[in-house]
Amino acid sequence: MATKKMKPEEYIAKEDKYGAHNYHPLPVVLSKGKGIYLWDVEGKQYFDFLSAYSAVNQGHCHPKIIAELKKQASKLTLTSRAFYNNILGEFEEYITKYFGYDKVLPMNSGAEGDETALKLCRKWAYKVKGIKEDEAKIIVCENNFHGRTITIVSMSTDPDSYAGFGPYTPGFIKIPYNDIKALEDALKDKNIAGFLVEPIQGEAGVFVPDAGYLKKAYDLCKKNNVLFIADEVQTGLARTGKLLACDHEGVRPDILILGKALSGGVLPVSAVLADNEIMLTIKPGEHGSTFGGNPLACKVAIAALQVIKEEKLSKRSEELGEIFRTELKKIKSPMIELVRGKGLLNAVVIKPMNGKEAWDVCVALKENGLLAKPTHQHIIRFAPPLVIKKAELMKAVSIIAKTIKQFE
Repeated sequence: MATKKMKPEEYIAKEDKYGAHNYHPLPVVLSKGKGIYLWDVEGKQYFDFLSAYSAVNQGHCHPKIIAELKKQASKLTLTSRAFYNNILGEFEEYITKYFGYDKVLPMNSGAEGDETALKLCRKWAYKVKGIKEDEAKIIVCENNFHGRTITIVSMSTDPDSYAGFGPYTPGFIKIPYNDIKALEDALKDKNIAGFLVEPIQGEAGVFVPDAGYLKKAYDLCKKNNVLFIADEVQTGLARTGKLLACDHEGVRPDILILGKALSGGVLPVSAVLADNEIMLTIKPGEHGSTFGGNPLACKVAIAALQVIKEEKLSKRSEELGEIFRTELKKIKSPMIELVRGKGLLNAVVIKPMNGKEAWDVCVALKENGLLAKPTHQHIIRFAPPLVIKKAELMKAVSIIAKTIKQFE
């Protein structure tokens, strides 16, 4: 059936009528993306400062990634793991050497990656650490966001995520983020198997912990024979100015969770990396995915990782992130309470003025040619594709400054 061109409000009405109401998008209908830009159905161009929640670090439709997609799509897309294929081993070797782990378990979404890490942690607890069956506990942080499955919302402290979805999965201890004393106290429980943490809490509003927090937490885990599990789905793959956000403090997670930009935003790919002692606790039939590790995803992921290295995106993110925060802090407005972030993962904490909140600012930014999304009512996250150039970044800053001034 041919797609007829409609007005923006008609596209929005169609989604509203036939789709579940589990999102609240900005009122813009997009039809094209290239590099750091998006275009709507009427041809208006925008700076993309969300990057699909950091899934498009390499920019929209990166030519190298798309070329690999097309090439592999014409040969073989899916076999399931019932059989071997000629691409999976290539991907497994590439990604394990890239990040320095013995083994990888490929999945599709970030939430599946987190679920995989939780299962690995519990299995390790029973088989290796010697915790009694069904007694393993995993420490998580308040205001976390690891996905939306029943088990993951069971560890959430955000009512929007967990309310109305009980009964909840047991086995989680919630402690304040960025609080070493709280972690130390929680680790006194001998049934603790792991500590799951975001190096920077993205959905919480780009909350960057104190310098040294990750290293101290890692050292405490080592001291107590507890697995340090890093959810780098949003913070990984050059977004914060290093390949991994944990790299800022020289921390090598026992279990590393990756997703989003692992495919450059082309299709769902996630991965969990760990060494043999942990990964080989799971045996055939105990975990899997029909699409996990499919040949198409593997070729796309290899290309996406190559782009990060070849285009030195970590270095670019680190340098431009410093410039971006410096420039935002120059905007003199009572509406801006705080600018924070690392690399090109940044946020502005907004003080509501005249009844206007972060959502209203994002709508105005859209009108002025820049797309961003609020998290909560008072925080706007800014995360452009890492391929952005300095001149483009400065132009975007001028749009942000102009928009903020409109509300004074």
